[in-house]
Amino acid sequence: MKKRILQRILTGIITLWLVSVLIFIGTEMLPGDVATAILGQSATPETVAALRLQLGLDEPSVVRYLHWLAGIMHGDLGHSLANGRAISDELLPRLANTLFLAGYAAIIAIPLAVGLGIAAAIWRGSVFDRLANTLTLISISVPEFFVGYILVIAFAIRLTWFPSLAMVDSSSSFIDRLYICTLPMLTLTLVVLAHMLRMTRASVTAVMASPYIESAVLKGIPRWRIVVAHALPNALAPIINVVAFNLAYLVVGVILVEVVFVYPGIGQYMVDAVTKRDLPVVQACGLLFGGTYIFLNTTADLLAIWCNPRLRHAR
Repeated sequence: MKKRILQRILTGIITLWLVSVLIFIGTEMLPGDVATAILGQSATPETVAALRLQLGLDEPSVVRYLHWLAGIMHGDLGHSLANGRAISDELLPRLANTLFLAGYAAIIAIPLAVGLGIAAAIWRGSVFDRLANTLTLISISVPEFFVGYILVIAFAIRLTWFPSLAMVDSSSSFIDRLYICTLPMLTLTLVVLAHMLRMTRASVTAVMASPYIESAVLKGIPRWRIVVAHALPNALAPIINVVAFNLAYLVVGVILVEVVFVYPGIGQYMVDAVTKRDLPVVQACGLLFGGTYIFLNTTADLLAIWCNPRLRHAR
């Protein structure tokens, strides 16, 4: 088990390094010049050359990447080109906002999805099962920004129950944050609920075809007890993986939802940085998203190994 943990951690570190390389190359390949974008089209060649020298843009790309990577390893994400402030000072409060929204959605979505998935497996083929499959298929097919706009029209404009913009700050209380973030939370919940529900149902249903389940059925054990006590523990590995994947989405894929509701999170921060061509901020946000995704998937792999004894021992 220790060897497998070390292998997964090492794989995650190597993957994160490759992600950093791809992020840097991707931002380097963007058309145009950063110095010209900052100074404007009316800037003289002398001022552009001076700003390029100040920003270190005259150095080779490999040297700039090594400087950027060394700074990250020391906890320095660099400075914003738009206002000159340290990126970490602006990123951390926005990270807290994004994690709050992701946690809010996860607390609602995960128990609800797993519970409905188990119920659909217990009553497989029933009206409830068919209705759940139909609604989840519709939910998966609709993009999250469209879901957000529908919720705004229904609950913010028509019913006026919730605000259409999720504007929070450090002075907002916990209750106020819950109220203001309700519509973004519902949007994320509807998006990730379907995937987790369908995977839970499929995993439990696949295990239900096992011989030991048939033996339990022949013994007259109630179906709900067979699913909860016998099938669910053996179906946990894929369920854990899909939950981790959707948790990663709640942090990484929240960009469109934050833009729709003007929520001051990392996604909104990254979109603003792309608009201003603030490459250090884009690189920092991209690396944070990649690190979050890799961390959650590595954790899911380790939990799946821990839950399944067959994965802990070599065959």
